[in-house]
Amino acid sequence: MAKIRHAAVTAFSAELESFDHEILTVTDSVTSLTSEKYSDAIKAFMTLEGAQIRYWDDGSDPTSSEGHPVNVGDIIILDSAAQIANFKAIRTGGTSGKLMVSYFH
Repeated sequence: MAKIRHAAVTAFSAELESFDHEILTVTDSVTSLTSEKYSDAIKAFMTLEGAQIRYWDDGSDPTSSEGHPVNVGDIIILDSAAQIANFKAIRTGGTSGKLMVSYFH
């Protein structure tokens, strides 16, 4: 998994410039990315730690049983400003997940 993650980061770094990041705790309430952080981002690269989450990137609210499932160690790539602005996530169980997010322009 580390080699895949490294290759994905390298591909991003070659194309775009990282300008900010955040660590987002995904709780039992719907969580969004921080607009002050992503401001003019056109891509976001995220990895999940801690516990499984679910998300939608169309502005809909996910639930603990609906949305794209993401497991610990998985990578999420958002390819547009709209996907970044519309991203919402929630944890699936009793433990919160943490998203390590890097923003690119």
